[in-house]
Amino acid sequence: MLKSIITSAFLCGLTLVGFSQKKPAFVPFINQQHQWVDSVFNSLTPKERIGQLFLVRAHTNLGQKYIDSVATVIKKEQLGGLVVFQGGPVRHVDMFNQYQKLSKVPLLITFDGEWGLGMRLPDSTHSFPYQMTLGAIQNNSLIYDMGREVAKDFLRIGMHFNFAPVVDINNNPKNPVIGFRSFGDNKENVTAKSKAYMDGMVDGGIIASLKHFPGHGDTDVDSHYDLPQLNFSKKRLDELEMYPFKELIKQGAPAVMVAHMHIPALDNTPNMPSSISRKVVTDLLRKELGFKGLTVTDAMDMKGVKKFFPNGEADVMAIEAGHDLLEVSENSGRAIDLVEKAIKSGRIKQDEIDARVKRVLASKYWLGLNNYSPTNRNGLINDLNRPATKSLIQRMGDAAVTVLKSNKRIQSFDTKIETAVVSVGISQAQDFEKGLAVQLTKGMNYYITGTETEEQLDSLVKVIRDHKQIVLAVHDNRSRPRPELAVKEPVKKFIDQLAGRRTVTVMFTNPYAINSVDVARSASIILAYQNDDFMQRSALKVLLKQIKATGKLPVTINKEFAYGKGI
Repeated sequence: MLKSIITSAFLCGLTLVGFSQKKPAFVPFINQQHQWVDSVFNSLTPKERIGQLFLVRAHTNLGQKYIDSVATVIKKEQLGGLVVFQGGPVRHVDMFNQYQKLSKVPLLITFDGEWGLGMRLPDSTHSFPYQMTLGAIQNNSLIYDMGREVAKDFLRIGMHFNFAPVVDINNNPKNPVIGFRSFGDNKENVTAKSKAYMDGMVDGGIIASLKHFPGHGDTDVDSHYDLPQLNFSKKRLDELEMYPFKELIKQGAPAVMVAHMHIPALDNTPNMPSSISRKVVTDLLRKELGFKGLTVTDAMDMKGVKKFFPNGEADVMAIEAGHDLLEVSENSGRAIDLVEKAIKSGRIKQDEIDARVKRVLASKYWLGLNNYSPTNRNGLINDLNRPATKSLIQRMGDAAVTVLKSNKRIQSFDTKIETAVVSVGISQAQDFEKGLAVQLTKGMNYYITGTETEEQLDSLVKVIRDHKQIVLAVHDNRSRPRPELAVKEPVKKFIDQLAGRRTVTVMFTNPYAINSVDVARSASIILAYQNDDFMQRSALKVLLKQIKATGKLPVTINKEFAYGKGI
């Protein structure tokens, strides 16, 4: 039945959306009436309509049994789409094609790709710089270009909706869940960077989602494990946390993800997560801020939401609150049954459900899913590893590097004189050390892993100080850079002793990590934000005077190193 509707729509010329070079503005489009949307809506049972509001978890790294179990759910419940997690690109394409065959309505495939496909698919795909790194870039057109590249990757692999950008203002350095995922602590910079990324993705043909409304930047609890409490006034939330959301809603934001946080100033119901509060989702986001795009919950299997509202009640409350899409219900079959009962009892209004289902269907129509075709797996890995993307990532790294204190020691750095290269946090040369070794005539490498005794480090200090210039490279070798370095006191003392007028310190770390070690006495500090190979190459270029550092601090680290600093 539905295939004939899609064919009919094609013959009637309704596939204009899928073929047009520039798609119409998303928010007005999904709030208009469309023949294809009405046809599909009328073909669905009441239960299948509710199913369109649910996104189920999908993996390819948990074995075929798991893939098949999700297939059974999709076939039985006819859900609206997927939230995609770890696995491999080719296996993912095969999975998507399998699941799409089982769906009466093409699935909306969503993904957490804040730094691109590499966030969940690190093998065989690109990772763009983290948002904190991007926060240092002064040329926002590079971030727009990144959004376009992310959209190309999504469409090539068969996905449609990126849960990005993060527009949270990271004004709490100890935030355990946002941190390096934020563009920084300045609301205007966060907004400008978010707009560039958002616009790039939308212009590239996918849906982008602002997150985590109304702002997760000043929390000290991870909502994956508990319910954060935000005891700020409505005035403070308006002026700071919600600022990027308000500005970007005015500028056409397609979707907003709502966080699991308890915010008494917005809803003082005890332990009420913002994600399932009608006062937050409908009264504040929809009515007060005038948002008419898609609303989506953060994952509904997180303890921040299910802790106080278990057994499917949180799912019903999320629908009751006003959401269009529920991400990763613990049990979607149970949730759909409970929502159906809530409609019959009058707890949830039928016309509200119908309007949301049509918004979801219109979103699929905007994406061209009315003309769905399977994704071709041939040449996929090559297509996801375009030379132009690699070049852009390197240019972004080059643009992000920030020099603090002074650049005089960098200007006087001489590859021909005796140099000690001291690397903390690694046991062997990485890209920075390898590249520098090629350039130095008289270089000696020292690796500090953290297992050394205080006596060994004291002896090393004496040896290293005999060199005419010192390069101190501090690496955070963890997969995601934390605000504090995992270094012991003897190593901290060692770093303090080496940081001096002959030393250029290079930090391949979260910017806040500067507070973990005493490097402020260094003649120059090169801040490279993360330990990835492209950032190591960028920092090396700055040290060798091949490029001039143009990055500026996206956060205030301390009194000496404030937001916007950079030589």
